[in-house]
Amino acid sequence: MSFCMGVILMCLSGCALVQPTDPYGPVPELKTYGTLPPPAEPPPRLRQVEAQGPLTLERCLEVALANNPEVAATTREVSASQAKVDQAKATRWPSLAYEANYLQYQYPRPIRESRYQGERRIFSDQITRGDLVLKMPLFTGGRIVNEIRAAELVRLAEQNRLSRTKDELVFNVSSTFYSLLGQGKVIDSLKFSLQAMQEQRRKMARMVEVGKAARVDLLRTEVRLADLEQNLAKEENVLELQKRVMASLMGLDHGKTSLDFVGQLSYEDLRLQVEGLIPLALKQRPDVNAARERLAAQARRVDAARAAHWPTVTAVGSYGYRGSGVLGVLDDRDPKHPVDRGPYYDKDGQIGVALTLPLFEGGRISAKVREEVEILAAAQERLRKLQLQVRQEVESAVLDISSSSERIKALEKSLELARESLRVETLKYNLGSGTITDVLDAQAALLLTETNYYRALADFRTAVARLKLAVGGNLT
Repeated sequence: MSFCMGVILMCLSGCALVQPTDPYGPVPELKTYGTLPPPAEPPPRLRQVEAQGPLTLERCLEVALANNPEVAATTREVSASQAKVDQAKATRWPSLAYEANYLQYQYPRPIRESRYQGERRIFSDQITRGDLVLKMPLFTGGRIVNEIRAAELVRLAEQNRLSRTKDELVFNVSSTFYSLLGQGKVIDSLKFSLQAMQEQRRKMARMVEVGKAARVDLLRTEVRLADLEQNLAKEENVLELQKRVMASLMGLDHGKTSLDFVGQLSYEDLRLQVEGLIPLALKQRPDVNAARERLAAQARRVDAARAAHWPTVTAVGSYGYRGSGVLGVLDDRDPKHPVDRGPYYDKDGQIGVALTLPLFEGGRISAKVREEVEILAAAQERLRKLQLQVRQEVESAVLDISSSSERIKALEKSLELARESLRVETLKYNLGSGTITDVLDAQAALLLTETNYYRALADFRTAVARLKLAVGGNLT
C-alpha cells in the first residue's frame, strides 16, 4: 500500500510548479530533454545597442532595428512559430510514455490468468500496474501532413510579418529623422532672424536717441522681436518632442541619452509610374506575402479538419508489470480463504494495431470543417482588402512626392525673391526712402518662405520613404 501511495504522490507532484515563471523577469533558458527531432532553429538572443556621437540616418536605423521592442517581440513570435512547426513534425514520431495505476476493487479480480493446464489463477482486490506504452501513427487521413504544412506556412507568414515590422520601423525612423532635420533648419532660420532683429532693434534704438527714427518704429521692432522669441521657444519644444519620439523608436531612454542628429535634406527629380509600381508592390511587400501564406495555411487546416472523417490507424505496444503488494492473495481453488503467498508481481506485454473510425460525432467534425472553411473565406477577403490598400498607399505616396516636388520648385524661386526683397527694403530704409514696416514685412516673408521650404524638403524625403514602405523595398 505504501508503495502504491508513493507512486501516486510521485505522479501528482508534477501538477504544481515549485518555481513558477516570473512574467516580468528574464526569459528562462530553454532546455531540451533528448526529444526527437531537435528544434530546427535556436531561439534568438537579442542585444542592446547604444547610441553614441552624432547620429546619421543609417546609424539611427541600426540602433532602432537592434533595440526596438516591437521588432524584438515579433522576432520572438517568429521563434515561437518555428517551435509550433517542430511540435507538428513531432507528431509523426513514436511516443513513449510510462503509465501506472493503483486500483482498489470491491471484489477480488484476477492478477494472472492460467497459462497452462493446472496453473492457478491469482486474485486480489488491490492491483497495481505499470507499463511502458509505445504509440505510432500509421494513417491519419492526411491530418498530420496538413498540420505540418500549415505550421510551416504560418512560420513563413510570421517571418514576413517581421520583415514588414522592420519596414514600418525604417519608415517611422526615417520620417522622424527628416522631420528633425527640417525642424532644425526652421530653428536655425528663426535664430538667424532673431539675431538680425536684435541688431535691427539696437540700430533703431540709436536712431531714436538721435531723432532719426520715430519711437513707434522701435516699438514695432520690439513687437516683432517678441514674436520671434515665442516662435523660437515653440519650435524648440517641437524639436524636443520629436527627439523623444525618435528615442522611443530606437528603444532608448531619452532621459539617459543625449541625441544629436546630422544629415542633409536633399532633393532629386523622380519620374514615377504608378501602374508599374503597383504590381511590384503586390509582389514584394512582406505583409501581402504573409497574407498569402496565411491563406494557404488556412487551406491546409481545412484539409486537416476533413481528415477527421477518415479512420485513424495507430501502432500500439506496451510492456510492464501487474500485481499486488498485499498479503493474503486469493486463488481460485478456495476463494473464500486467503493463501499466505505474500506480494506477487508478474510481467506482461502486448503489441498490435488500433483502428479508430468515427461513426457518430453529433455533427462535431462537420461543424469543425465548416468553421475552417468560413475562416478560409474570411482570409480571402482580407487578402483582397490588403491588395486594394496597397494600390491606395502607392498612389497616395506618388501624389505626395509630386506635390512636395512642386512645392520645393516653387519655394526655391520664392526664396530667392524673398532674400532680394529683404535686401532692397533694408537698403531703402537705411537710405531713408523706406519704412520699418516694409523691412519687417520682408523679413517675415523670408522667414515664412524658409520655413515652408525646409518643411517641404522634409515632406519630400518622408514621401519617398513612404513610397518605399508602400512598395515594400526598392522602387525598381
